[in-house]
Amino acid sequence: MDHPGLLSYSLIISLSLLVIMSYLFDIMSRKSRIPSVLLLLTVGIILRFVGSSLNIAFLNSRIYLELFGIIGVILIVLEATLELNLSREKLPVIRKSMASAVLIFVASSLLIALVIKLVLNAPFQSCFVNAVPMAVISSAIVIPSVCNLSPDKKEFMVYEATFSDIIGIMIFNFAIQKSLWSAASVFSFVGNLTVISLISVVCSLLLLLFIDKIAGHNKFFLLLSILFLVYSLGELFHLSSLLLILVFGLTISNVYLIVRGPIKKYLNPYKLTYELRQLKLITSESAFVIRTFFFVLFGYSIHLAYLLNLEIILLGSLIMVMIFSVRYFHLKYIAKTSLFPELFIAPRGLITIILYYSIPQQFVLKRFGEGVLFFVILVSSLVMMAGLMYTGNQVTEETECLDILSKNKPPASQSEGN
Repeated sequence: MDHPGLLSYSLIISLSLLVIMSYLFDIMSRKSRIPSVLLLLTVGIILRFVGSSLNIAFLNSRIYLELFGIIGVILIVLEATLELNLSREKLPVIRKSMASAVLIFVASSLLIALVIKLVLNAPFQSCFVNAVPMAVISSAIVIPSVCNLSPDKKEFMVYEATFSDIIGIMIFNFAIQKSLWSAASVFSFVGNLTVISLISVVCSLLLLLFIDKIAGHNKFFLLLSILFLVYSLGELFHLSSLLLILVFGLTISNVYLIVRGPIKKYLNPYKLTYELRQLKLITSESAFVIRTFFFVLFGYSIHLAYLLNLEIILLGSLIMVMIFSVRYFHLKYIAKTSLFPELFIAPRGLITIILYYSIPQQFVLKRFGEGVLFFVILVSSLVMMAGLMYTGNQVTEETECLDILSKNKPPASQSEGN
């Protein structure tokens, strides 16, 4: 006779093992520079293979992917913005990363759309809608992957990836309108942006008041629930709700810049700073768990036969050429900044998947399917891995050389005497 709770306990054991593996993958990633996302995708692919062999299948993984993806987007962007401290010293890197995110995104999406049109001979708006997800850098992959870089490079990459996520969602909402280039569409887009900006400012101040005044230990998940609610309502009305998450994160992480003058009568900056530490911890832990389940599910949904399709390989390869050509040109000739490892850190991931699954039916291209999506995500992650490994080796060699020089360098008194 079967144990009455066998299925439930088996599910709990499986989910627990996934979280434990994900934690171990994060440790391995820091040392080996293999993105933990690739390891999670591999786990999902293995689960699909084992499930097929045993005739076991999950329910519709697409539904769970969308659910975990939406929650993941909110948590990951919030996690990133809670770490962004605004100051005069950081204005140059903020401007630089925002310019990089905007210019690279616009150029990449247009060129990818052109490639799709030339290969598939589809209407340009449909090509552009499908290109937008491919042009977004994934902060979900970048943020945990750049932890070993120098502070200035790490800060630039986190800012750029976060801005890319937000810009990508805003442009996607613009691109799926009925008439892309009409004055009415542009006016509607600007109007929606203005509305969500005002809502973001008001909601952020109200949420600060909520954090400051509400007592108890359960308020942070209540706060996250409010953020999820407002974000989802905004998305239903085709507003760029991710801007709300950005504004709120920047508001609470820079509370001393906001709470000044008369506002101090209503808000206590010292208490808010203390609460920020707890919110960071809860957000980070929650984002880690959601990211784990999302990428395992995405790996499970992948058909490896995609990688044997010549049209998918051709189209995916052309998209990758466009992505890294634009990035190289911008970093080398416009930003005039370092190429290593910035050139290689342009992975596609969670936002790309969510936007792709959000494409309205009238813009879906049958020959541009999940195969191209998987190819671009896989190859861009492998390129990032190679770039981080190369950069890591360089840093190690330089450090070893400096250590040798410092050991062989004569004492100051001896060198002065000579």
